[in-house]
Amino acid sequence: MRELGEFALIARMNGGRRQSSGVLLGPGDDAAVVAAPAGRYVVSTDMLVQDRHFRLDWSAPRDIGRKAIAQNAADVVAMGAAPSAFVVSLGCPADTPVAFVDEFVEGMWAEARRAGGSIAGGDLVRSPLLVISVTAFGDPPDRPVLRSGARPGDIVAVAGRLGWSAAGLAVLASGADPEKFPEVVAAHRVPQPPYDTVLGMPAAAAITAMADVSDGLLADLGHLAEASAVSIDVDSAALADPALRPVADLLGADPLGWALTGGEDHAFAATFAAGQQLPEGWRAVGRVAAGTGVTVDGASWDGPGGWESFAEGG
Repeated sequence: MRELGEFALIARMNGGRRQSSGVLLGPGDDAAVVAAPAGRYVVSTDMLVQDRHFRLDWSAPRDIGRKAIAQNAADVVAMGAAPSAFVVSLGCPADTPVAFVDEFVEGMWAEARRAGGSIAGGDLVRSPLLVISVTAFGDPPDRPVLRSGARPGDIVAVAGRLGWSAAGLAVLASGADPEKFPEVVAAHRVPQPPYDTVLGMPAAAAITAMADVSDGLLADLGHLAEASAVSIDVDSAALADPALRPVADLLGADPLGWALTGGEDHAFAATFAAGQQLPEGWRAVGRVAAGTGVTVDGASWDGPGGWESFAEGG
């Protein structure tokens, strides 16, 4: 990086890229121009910091790039919006190899394309460690899906895998051979938000509220329950995942705990009007009722509640 220089690297990062239809003007001017076909757009931002959100000895540059985009795209999709553009700021040491940045950028673009958008621009600065900030833009439906619409009697459903990222993190942290469980380790390195289960949902689907599961199912359902002034009960049997049992047995862990409190899967949790058939890719895991808070099988959960940035050890 020190030898190539900032502007040559920026040109290298942007060369030959084709923008999505949501980006009217990409890198090259003082700012990008992003389309807003509905007269407004959904926007979200998030950060990743080296050794807190990723480790260079656990994740390849391409993995880190994909993860940075995925966690932001998932927030936009959780509002029912289709991702259109991403703006990325990267801080890195001067001795960062150019090949590292090349792979990181390829990962970002691969996930941006998978989500339906492109990278419209950003910033590049020298930093003592890797810091990545992403802002995502999305085209909303007529009525964005909020956390505050759940009603007593609604069905609670999820789309995507739960507990896989936590299981992968546990494997890596334990020192166990990651090749024994490549799928859960890959799920931790690169989340796989099921964008199409939301964006391809039939118009008749009576979804009432939704959230991206980034901090853990209980934590994110707790945000939804609080915003909607309701209570939610989760059926633990509906969360059983046979694929996690061998990992849990090896590590002496509880796979239910991973499913309930493990973050960074970036699945989607939503509530649907009672009595309707769930769209393809969704499975029922609980029910909304009057009251407050979130319970599991009718009782309070005694274990950790999920990720919290400023908690001890978080």
